[in-house]
Order: sequence, then structure tokens, then C-alpha cells
Amino acid sequence: MSEARTALVTGATSGIGKASAIALARAGYNVVFCGRRADKLDETRAACGDAKVLGVECDVTGEDAVVDLFARAKDRFGRIDVVFNNAGLSSPAVGIDETKLSDFKAAVDLNLTGAFLVAREAFRHMRAQDPQGGRIINNGSISAHVPRPHAVPYNTTKSAINGLTKTISLEGRPFNIACGQIDIGNTATDMTAAMASGKLQANGTMAPEPTFDVSHVADTIVYMAGLPLDTNVQTVTIMATNMPFVGRG
Repeated sequence: MSEARTALVTGATSGIGKASAIALARAGYNVVFCGRRADKLDETRAACGDAKVLGVECDVTGEDAVVDLFARAKDRFGRIDVVFNNAGLSSPAVGIDETKLSDFKAAVDLNLTGAFLVAREAFRHMRAQDPQGGRIINNGSISAHVPRPHAVPYNTTKSAINGLTKTISLEGRPFNIACGQIDIGNTATDMTAAMASGKLQANGTMAPEPTFDVSHVADTIVYMAGLPLDTNVQTVTIMATNMPFVGRG
């Protein structure tokens, strides 16, 4: 058992999740992190240095796996104060008429159902623990507000995260549970590596798009996590300054 606050991060074996888990560990949190690739968990664990961490192999699309993840976090650290609901995937860049049902379902399973399962279990633990309460941070996307062409599975599921975030914010009020959302645009990770060579724009042209360092996303997560529970960042947008967001194409 530890008196330090505990944060749980999903999708933490690469990209935004990994950077955020490391930043939270360096900020003094106990950190529970998970991912589907067991071989990558050790890399995140090593990067957290001497912090108290727990890496768990977990596919958040499975209800039993998510229940077990939170049970292990509670058993190890006693409570859960912050959850960064981050795990997600993109889909093949094709028009809606060429989108395979299997690709759409895969996005729904991870980006939406997985996010729901994590949020539900986080809410249950935060409501039951003493002192009651905690903070859930959902990873939305700029694409939830201004959709990217040829990305219907991603656009649709990330739009649904807006509703999930608002619902948790509403239902969390009586239990001291805060919920906010971070919408990220073009952070430099493996998922956005193709930005430099050109992405389809709303006007049908191909153009390279600027990116920004993932450390700034991680710093934003640490800031949101550190707020007192009577204060909430309901939504925050962080993006490359010159990305085509305000007036795409």
C-alpha cells in the first residue's frame, strides 16, 4: 500500500499512452499501465525508472480482462485516483463505400467498447473507494469535431467518446468523480508517421501535415491529473499549430 496517488493508463506500450505513463511516474504517481503487447510492457516499465509501477498485459475489448486489470491495480496500490482512457486504433484509409465491416467493428470494439469498459470499471472503483472519487480522462480526437476524409470508423468512434465523457461528467457529480477529454491533433508518433509524406485533405488534394512532440500531450495529462477534484478540464485541444484543423482543406 502506498500513500502516493495512483494513475492507470491504457494503451501504454507505445505513443501517447507510453509517454503519459512515463510522465505520470516521473511526477510521483504510482502507475498501472497496460497494453496488448506483453513484450513492450518491459520497455515502458524500464522508462519509468524507480517509480512504483505495475505493467499488465490486457486487451481492453474484453470485459473480464478489464475487471482483472482494475482488481490488480487496487490490490497493488489500494486505490485508483486517475485513469487515462487512451487505448485506440486507426483504420485503413478508404472511403465509406469501401470500408470493410470487420474494420469498422474492430474500431468500435477498441475505440468505443473498450473505452466504455475501462470507464465503467474506473467509475465503479472510484465510487466505492474511501475517500470517494477520482478522475477519468478520455482520449478523444480532433477528428471527432472535424472529421478526416476516408476515416469513417475512427471518426465515428471518436465522436462517440464525446457522449461518453459528458455522461460520466454528469453521473460522476454525486460521487466526486471528474471526467474530461483530451482531443489531440497530429502528435508525432508511429500512428502519424505518414503525415510527413502527405495526407488526403478535404478538398481532395494530398498535403504533408505538421506534427508536434508527444511530450506536450503527456505534460497536459499530468496537468489534468493533478487538479483538485472540485476543478475539471472538461475538454482540451492540443495540436500542431499549423495543422489544417480550423478550416480543413
